[in-house]
Amino acid sequence: MTRDPNQGIDLQEEELAIRNASTLSFILCLLCFGLGYFILPLWFNFPTELVDRLAFALQVSLFALIWVLVGVILVSTGRRKSLEDVGGAAAGPPSARIAVQVAFLQNTLEQAVLAVGAYLVLATCLSGPWLSLLVTAVILFGVGRFLFLRGYQRDYQGAKGRAFGMTLTMLPTLAGYVLAIVLILLP
Repeated sequence: MTRDPNQGIDLQEEELAIRNASTLSFILCLLCFGLGYFILPLWFNFPTELVDRLAFALQVSLFALIWVLVGVILVSTGRRKSLEDVGGAAAGPPSARIAVQVAFLQNTLEQAVLAVGAYLVLATCLSGPWLSLLVTAVILFGVGRFLFLRGYQRDYQGAKGRAFGMTLTMLPTLAGYVLAIVLILLP
């Protein structure tokens, strides 16, 4: 599955689709964060001591890092089943057969590093029920990764197939960084 260079992509159509996906992701994130904040503390006691909050953030991070593991498994399985790719990354660029899996792994690794960083920093700034935001963020991360991969597999020709999953993954992390900066700068 490779991109046909002769098939044109309407950049304006792609941009509109990305904006629409971003708007929908933003609304869904706000809704989920609100629900998470009000519902999760009814079921769970979130930690208040700093060391416990950091341990909690590391435990939550596991569920983001599992998606990196999924990407590694997809790439290694694809390489093992492809004569062109069995030599590994040092043998050359990935074939069309595993290109989507390699792109998914690379993007997921980037997103996971950013997300885990946000979770750890937020755990130093938030306490108690506010830590429900980390749980909500990691759930959105997982759903976003699933939809990103699914969209990549279905619509390799453009960004619109991946946009909703990408923004659903990225927006909670971005919001986490903004919130952390605000909380750090404002005592």
